[in-house]
Amino acid sequence: MNPMPAAPFPVAIVGVGNMGGAMAERLLELSWPVHVCDLRVDKVEALSARGAVAHATPAGAARAAEVLSVCVVDADQTEEVLFGRHGAAAEMSPGQVVMLCPTIDPGQTEALAQRLHQRGLRVLDAPMSGGPARARAGDMSLMLAGDAALCEDCMPLLAALSSRLFRVGERPGDGARTKLVNNLAAGINLVAAAEVMALARRMGLDAARTLDVIEQSSGQSWIGSDRMRRAIGNDYAPRAHMGLLEKDTGLALQAAAALDFQGPLGAAAHAVFAQARAGGMAEMDDAAVLLWLERPR
Repeated sequence: MNPMPAAPFPVAIVGVGNMGGAMAERLLELSWPVHVCDLRVDKVEALSARGAVAHATPAGAARAAEVLSVCVVDADQTEEVLFGRHGAAAEMSPGQVVMLCPTIDPGQTEALAQRLHQRGLRVLDAPMSGGPARARAGDMSLMLAGDAALCEDCMPLLAALSSRLFRVGERPGDGARTKLVNNLAAGINLVAAAEVMALARRMGLDAARTLDVIEQSSGQSWIGSDRMRRAIGNDYAPRAHMGLLEKDTGLALQAAAALDFQGPLGAAAHAVFAQARAGGMAEMDDAAVLLWLERPR
């Protein structure tokens, strides 16, 4: 197996939406060679104008890179990127690296990793968290599960992408498990923040001042502050669509059920996201959960 070249080396990102696009922008700013692919032509063209190399298929992007970062939304899209008609895996050479960044079921991560390993590919389970602004700034969290030597080989890229690297284990799937429990906490905290802000406004309190207090007191949470600041400003442009936390909290609940674990809050938070999405907020930012809770019942 050939060692990976000294940084910067070519990186392919398939899925250049909010997070993948921000990662690509970050790497381009740091003068990394970046290859991109996405069904959204406008996203690809915008990055191409910044210096990225555009590809029509995942296979084409992967052939040009040392590391392929898969940044799509769910397991079905990940399957298509890797093993679909124009999938990357069949065109990659032994020793190339696949970074699995989507939030998917840990069992699916394990199965994908096994299939990739059978082709001689190296796999890093690397879910991300923090939103596009932090990804663009290189300040998002990356939860890494994979061979220790592989993590070291990828460290120049990982350090360029994130100042918050967490090695959670060597078993592919443990990154996915860590991401699910994190996102379940995020969902619970967001619904809680929206509930108390809805109550504060019903009480006649100034929302911004109330949030100032919460941010410096025992009720503070990062996602609560981030999303409620947007909501107070009536900014619901989607950075993270409502359906994403519905999906992620649902995956966490499935994992919990498989272990015969049932907590009191996760299912309630999941239900709020599901109701808001079904109620017409699917394409809105998840900050719109405040609007949902304030709707007349």
